[in-house]
Amino acid sequence: MSTTEFVAPRTGRIDAKYNRATTGRGRFEMIAWLFMRLSGVVLVVLIFGHLFTNLLVDEGVHGIDFGFVAGKWADPVWQFWDLAMLWLAMLHGTNGLRTIINDYAEKDGTRFWLKLVLYIATAVIVVLGTLVIFTFDPCIPGSALEVCK
Repeated sequence: MSTTEFVAPRTGRIDAKYNRATTGRGRFEMIAWLFMRLSGVVLVVLIFGHLFTNLLVDEGVHGIDFGFVAGKWADPVWQFWDLAMLWLAMLHGTNGLRTIINDYAEKDGTRFWLKLVLYIATAVIVVLGTLVIFTFDPCIPGSALEVCK
């Protein structure tokens, strides 16, 4: 099919049957596509920063213990860093799985239930992870940790 078949005679405009409708769903998919690209770039920075800090600084992997995590999460910068990593990773993965479900689930009912389970699981993990980051208290009653004294 040549490009001249898309153009209406005399007007030079694209024939109406070849125009794509600008629906809300199309706009959502464009935003989701853009989110995947941007969140992927940010996640690379967050993950490599996380790995560098945890594995290459000081004692490396041998220094990671309860006290190490408690010391990191005592600083709001690291709380935000880990929170951003959690949220972006979960939303990035959820969006990818949503796309796979849309592509491969043939029945509308199957697609609905798979996405419902996906969204519930994502919400539970994000809420629990956020609670852990912000309510983490290294001072367990009766603990001998130096941080608690």
